[in-house]
Amino acid sequence: MARRKKKQQQEGAAWLVTFSDLMTLLLTFFVLLLSMSSMDVPVITRISAYMRSLSPLDESGAGRIPERIQIAIKMLKDPYNILNKKNRVKDLLFPLDLLPKELSSSDLENNIAILEHPEGVVIVLTEGLLFARGSAELDATGKNLIAVLTPVMHSVNADINISGHTDITPTTGVDSYDLSFMRALAVMEQLLQVKMPPDRFSVSGYGPDKPMYSNDTEEGQTKNRRVEILVKTTPRMGGYL
Repeated sequence: MARRKKKQQQEGAAWLVTFSDLMTLLLTFFVLLLSMSSMDVPVITRISAYMRSLSPLDESGAGRIPERIQIAIKMLKDPYNILNKKNRVKDLLFPLDLLPKELSSSDLENNIAILEHPEGVVIVLTEGLLFARGSAELDATGKNLIAVLTPVMHSVNADINISGHTDITPTTGVDSYDLSFMRALAVMEQLLQVKMPPDRFSVSGYGPDKPMYSNDTEEGQTKNRRVEILVKTTPRMGGYL
């Protein structure tokens, strides 16, 4: 009698096994659906990059690349007309409301240049905005400037070359070529804080070999100590050189 009762109880509980199997299959199905779904990764990463900058997204801009960055990207992709709009590009890349109060519009005018290049657009930053004399470590102002520039570099989706340059005056204890290279590397490392693909970047250290101004004057030497950020929005035929 006891055996028959035990057998009946086992048969009555059999439906639980079937039910649990069904639930497991349903759970597996929904997990599979979730894994196959896609999210707009570029938009998410770009929003994240902008939120790490000094001007976070407001509620009205959530989910969209800020208009300032969109306009800047569009202008960087049209380097042949950039010279007519270089002041506008400066304002978009380095808006005063995001910069330290000690930096004035005249500082930006005298120490930042926007140049046309066969491969795109060059953003030129003089030593005084980024580094102490003879140093390859970005100062607070330099880090701030690069942080403001980073969201645009993140969103423009182009290869970038960063080159360092010095004047002809030797720096005590530091080789000019090493210093120029280390400065370019410091700027690249600051940009990569937002986890952009490293293979988009290259660095060069030219020392005093490519002066923009005459080294016969102190003003010319000051402007020759610089970092150039080449945004390759118009690659040459056959690829980048």
